[in-house]
Amino acid sequence: MLSLFKKDKKEEAVQENPEGNFLTRMRDGLKKSSDQITGGITKIFTTRKLDQAALDELEEVLIMADLGPDLAAELVKDFGKEKFGKDISDEEVRSELAARIENILTPYARPLEIDADKKPFVILVVGVNGAGKTTTIGKFAQQFQGTGKKVMLAAGDTFRAAAIEQLKVWGGRAGVPVITSTQGGDSAALAHDAIVAAKKENADVLLIDTAGRLQNKSDLMAELQKMIRVMKKQDESAPHAVLLVLDATVGQNAVSQTKVFTEMVGVTGLVVTKLDGTAKAGVVVALARQFGLPVHAIGVGEKASDLSAFNAAEFARSLVGKE
Repeated sequence: MLSLFKKDKKEEAVQENPEGNFLTRMRDGLKKSSDQITGGITKIFTTRKLDQAALDELEEVLIMADLGPDLAAELVKDFGKEKFGKDISDEEVRSELAARIENILTPYARPLEIDADKKPFVILVVGVNGAGKTTTIGKFAQQFQGTGKKVMLAAGDTFRAAAIEQLKVWGGRAGVPVITSTQGGDSAALAHDAIVAAKKENADVLLIDTAGRLQNKSDLMAELQKMIRVMKKQDESAPHAVLLVLDATVGQNAVSQTKVFTEMVGVTGLVVTKLDGTAKAGVVVALARQFGLPVHAIGVGEKASDLSAFNAAEFARSLVGKE
């Protein structure tokens, strides 16, 4: 399985247990999206000349897969320039699309780099409630721990008791300590205490969970910004990464979420979850193109091994049903 983060040379020798095959699981997970796209393409292109009607139908297929109207129009326009009036099969269309999507995504498929000179390397994890933040943190913790890193977690979503308990469960699975406070406690104070504890324990990585109540946008913004201010009193360079976790099933709503959180806290990278439960996986392409943020990892299931580094070529081919 692909590493979620860039390893240093010492870690190259410590490989994760390649349990299962992530590529196979990703293809299976993207089946709803690929079936929608390939079904639409096959319906349009059963060996016919590429005319304007076919291009219009293809654009609609891509919009339905949540690539977004602007990107869908751009892809179809470029495609039409090269192939207009020519006989073309559904297989050729899928191959062309896979290549074009791969080209768009390649600059943004970047593993999360852990700077060993920053101890602890503080990762602030943000996103709306239900996006999978806590689960993603737990998966990261297991995988980081598996490469010999010393990891600590902090339950910064003090608003929800369930989030605190869920993080404790993941911490227990990974065998890593979890810093908590009481429900309703000050999340900024918790972040402060977590960094102090991580320094004391000489931890390599500290992952901090956060609240995600976008319905109270101004309150959430104030809370997150206060957390960051308090962190900087302990370490001026913290947080060293701000990861936005997005639920792929919300489709284009993920675009507005990315805009809001980037404005709030300066998101440095994306993790897209629940790709196995949606026909809207094309939103990953729209996000990368619109915001220019690295996509560090994608999730296609509940197990820790179901979260893996983002591979542009494999994703593009899986999205359009190419082996």
